[in-house]
Amino acid sequence: MAAMPDTDTQNPTLYEIIGGETRLRELVDRFYDLMQLEPEFAGIHAMHPVPNDSSREKLFMFLSGWMGGPDLFVERYGHPRLRARHLPYAIGTSERDQWLRAMAWALEDLGFDDELRVRLMNSFFQTADWMRNKPN
Repeated sequence: MAAMPDTDTQNPTLYEIIGGETRLRELVDRFYDLMQLEPEFAGIHAMHPVPNDSSREKLFMFLSGWMGGPDLFVERYGHPRLRARHLPYAIGTSERDQWLRAMAWALEDLGFDDELRVRLMNSFFQTADWMRNKPN
């Protein structure tokens, strides 16, 4: 009888494709570093607590599960309820675009290949656009 193929190696998760915990942590850290350092992200930076350690950790935990890795956010906080958790913050097109630009920049800085960056940014755009709760 032939051995069953290892489905994990045939269909790797995004979490595995990006390089697992280490690379995801680098991505989240670079994203938040850019948010703090670059004036073009002042709008979204102002929405975060200072220091932003808890925000960094929550994004890392959320993206881990979202990318098919350990479901850390759900294990600790329950269902993400992203839109409900972000309702206290006025998120319009400008805030969406700042978030997306910071993430695109972080992906580029970390050397992720073009195909993966496009794949991730398409998914990030759908989620970020859904988070808008104010006009413009």
